[in-house]
Amino acid sequence: MKLVKPLAMLRPGESGTVVQILAGRGLMLRLIEMGITIGSRVIMLHNNSGPILVLVRDSRLVLGRGVAMKILVEVN
Repeated sequence: MKLVKPLAMLRPGESGTVVQILAGRGLMLRLIEMGITIGSRVIMLHNNSGPILVLVRDSRLVLGRGVAMKILVEVN
């Protein structure tokens, strides 16, 4: 059984696959526009304090910690 946790809990260098997004319609649409969809592979680049930096579909994205807590990933 694979471990599922919020994106914000990944350590730098860890990767995961998005399995669920716990967001309302507006945020869901915004994340889809950014390329974060169910099945997307996400690699954590920076996660110290404040916003996090992730790599999704060959693009670097900055996400607020609150938004990243709503994105559940299966750790690879």
